Amino acid sequence: MKPYLVGITGGSASGKTLLLQKLLSAFEENEICLVSQDNYYKDQSLQPLDDNGIPNYDQPESIDQEKFKEDLKKIKSGASIEIKEYTFNNPNREACTVTCKPAPIIIAEGIFIFYYEALAKQFDLKIFLDAQEHIKLKRRIARDQKERGYNVEDVLYRYEHHVSPTYKKYIEPFKEEADLIIPNNKHLDKALEVLIAFLKHKIHGK
Repeated sequence: MKPYLVGITGGSASGKTLLLQKLLSAFEENEICLVSQDNYYKDQSLQPLDDNGIPNYDQPESIDQEKFKEDLKKIKSGASIEIKEYTFNNPNREACTVTCKPAPIIIAEGIFIFYYEALAKQFDLKIFLDAQEHIKLKRRIARDQKERGYNVEDVLYRYEHHVSPTYKKYIEPFKEEADLIIPNNKHLDKALEVLIAFLKHKIHGK
């Protein structure tokens, strides 16, 4: 069976992680695999700087796109890949090695996966996760404080100068090219049920 490649994108804190966790839990381990663009961030020393000298992780050049495309090609051809987990420079988190094995359903997720045309053309299904700006900001503050050790001032600075401009320039313009737009302001359970049923049909034909 030729792998069915699904691309999932959306703005920062739109709920991609929650969607992916619920999606993956609905399948057997050998039925689905996830390749996350988050694990392809370049070293901090290679990150572009904004006008105030702050590393900006919300630029396409922040990510090793060639490595990402190369690994996606490998797993589509039937080879396993290994990639070191990216911890967003959080000293409290120990990076582990993530192994992705071939499966009938391959999920690729990341904020820039539709930006590169050559990559976007590979997807059999393109999904855009959407949420209102104030909701994304609230989620981002909570997440970055807990998971990445950023204080509120740092989170707000990055959201205003990095996250929001990037969304408008590199993510939102590709919303209308998605096959499925999932709003996630309150919940996404019903949309998730439809997506799971569709993908199970792709595997089992029933």
